[in-house]
Amino acid sequence: MKTFIQVTEVWVPNREHDALEFHSGLYGPHQRFRAASERMAFGYDEGLPGKAWAARHPILLKDLQNGWFKRGDLAKAAGLTCGIAMPVFAGDHLTAVLVMFCGQDLESVGAVEVWHNDESLRPELALDDGYYGDLDGFEFSSRHSHFPKGEGLPGIVWESGMPVVLPDLGHSRRFLRRDEALRAGLCTGIGLPSPYRPGHNYVTIFLSALGTPIARRFEIWVPDSRRARLMFLAGHCERDAALSASLDEARIEVGLGCLGKAWFSGIPAVTERLADDSSPNARAAAAHGLGSMLAIPVLDKGQCKAIVGLYL
Repeated sequence: MKTFIQVTEVWVPNREHDALEFHSGLYGPHQRFRAASERMAFGYDEGLPGKAWAARHPILLKDLQNGWFKRGDLAKAAGLTCGIAMPVFAGDHLTAVLVMFCGQDLESVGAVEVWHNDESLRPELALDDGYYGDLDGFEFSSRHSHFPKGEGLPGIVWESGMPVVLPDLGHSRRFLRRDEALRAGLCTGIGLPSPYRPGHNYVTIFLSALGTPIARRFEIWVPDSRRARLMFLAGHCERDAALSASLDEARIEVGLGCLGKAWFSGIPAVTERLADDSSPNARAAAAHGLGSMLAIPVLDKGQCKAIVGLYL
């Protein structure tokens, strides 16, 4: 079983802070794509990473054959069809741009959405852009939807300013498009806030089906009251029904493992081999046959509020 997210890569500012250079990534079988990416750099507003840097909000590219996307031929050869770039800012300082690429084929079902609120124009989130593959009915419903604070998955993320994992979309009262999700075969969603553009609120939503999950396991960790260690907040794993119980007492020190590194640096971190990660979450995931992970820091006003772990 493959994941809907097939490639993740992290780009960071160079010493002069005038371009983004390759930092790390997870590529699975797409090693030609990796080899080309490692040699590249992106200026301000250049390519997918550079455009997210300039915009200060997520940029969704539904067609990787777009003329300004520099790796179109390689993406086509790898079967990658859409990409999303998500900047991470500590105040006005860009720490990194996280780029994720998804694939679409006859077996893949999933969607990526970016929701936006302009505080000067409306009190609701509206769809900024979305990638839906062959899910025409779900796309139609989404493009005609609006979410006030606290309503639906986008609205819940907006109100809380926190990442949210929502399983069983077709039967969840918290997911207002549950009937459409049930018909489309979508079962799991995760929402990530992006509070980095003043006066604007952005929420990125990933939705996927059982056969092609966004990731195989999701975890949300938050700093404790003394900001000394990370504590488990929520998660979901089809392979591990006892996920919450097994991690409730776990604590992660600053700098420990993939999650601790992302917390310490404010930069998304990857682990290509969970067997090499000594943190309790990595050991628990490896015990259920998982091999790699991505840790995404959620910053607000320069302070880390949460770390999202996606196991691919």
